[in-house]
Amino acid sequence: MGTVDVETEWFLIAKMRAFVETQDPSAKETDNFTLRRFLRARDLDIEKGSSLFLKYLKWRRQTVPNGFISESEIQNDLSQRKVFMQGFDKARRPILVCFLAKHDYSKRNMEEFKRFVTYALDKACARMPSGQEKFICIADLKGWTYGHCDIRAYIASLETMQSYYPERLGKALLINVPGIFMKAWKIIYPFIDKNTKEKFIFVDNKKLQEALLEDIHESQLPEIYGGNLPVVPIENA
Repeated sequence: MGTVDVETEWFLIAKMRAFVETQDPSAKETDNFTLRRFLRARDLDIEKGSSLFLKYLKWRRQTVPNGFISESEIQNDLSQRKVFMQGFDKARRPILVCFLAKHDYSKRNMEEFKRFVTYALDKACARMPSGQEKFICIADLKGWTYGHCDIRAYIASLETMQSYYPERLGKALLINVPGIFMKAWKIIYPFIDKNTKEKFIFVDNKKLQEALLEDIHESQLPEIYGGNLPVVPIENA
């Protein structure tokens, strides 16, 4: 990301706003912090940031015409109980917990899955306290085998997050990672943009709790990792 002072960045945001509002009047309803995330995601390049943002507005109208994804639209994915949310890390970022081995590749419908990803990201964003724009994710691969591998779904998740929720991921902690997952990771890795790659951190099993406690206080850490909070299904969070 380009390094500029705050005043210059807000000047660039103002220029970006003037442009996107001429291209799509609905942009007037968007706050400056949202525009800033899209601009930062494209290294403060107004043309590229504007293109990304205008693509997002079009996608949002088509994918979430009612303003939200209802549980009835994603019953298959919700029934797998693979994404949970509770607590906040030390930076007051909401904590998502994803169990990749609970994802059922054989029952996956790609359009529903994309709606599910949107639903989960919307939930995480709605839980962010004032002044916070990011969430943290614990991606738990305990029990993951080749039978759980769904490269298309993993890439779809990344594309949704990077294209429509830029600068929302604060950190992704990959835990209980089996060695065989690294073959899948080599396929996925090229699809992660350069600003996002550094946010994925593989945690050594021997230092699992120590690593989690660096970011998350014990009072906010899920019980399954030695903390005090039960995990809550995303639909109940």
